[in-house]
Amino acid sequence: MRQIALSMALLASVAMPASADLITVKSSKPVAETMDALEAAVGNAGATVFARVDHQAGATGVDLQMPAAQVLIFGNPKLGTPAMNADIRASLYLPLKIAVHEANGGSVLVYEDPADTFGDLNIPEDAPFVKTMQGALGKLTGAAVK
Repeated sequence: MRQIALSMALLASVAMPASADLITVKSSKPVAETMDALEAAVGNAGATVFARVDHQAGATGVDLQMPAAQVLIFGNPKLGTPAMNADIRASLYLPLKIAVHEANGGSVLVYEDPADTFGDLNIPEDAPFVKTMQGALGKLTGAAVK
């Protein structure tokens, strides 16, 4: 199981372009609590959580230290399928991901705007599924910080 989580974390890090504009949302809660709230919000929204990667635990497992940092990998075929039907290369960037890391006595949620994610593909920024993904990410991160 740990190998799968580490492989997915590597895939997630490779799948995000280095020049992406990232959206950040501050939380007054610690990483684990913020991530628990995010995971619950994702489930309540009817999406599927595919993995929750705990980078700090991975570092500890090899006798290294790092601040708390986790990534939630999740999706909904109702949104992802239209993106992949528009351009199958969207499968490289899906499912969606939100990172949560330790910052200034709380945590920060970070994700890439789907319009940027699909920017190099044959997917228009104003595609209905892109707008829906943007709204969903905003609502999910908003729910996580309440």
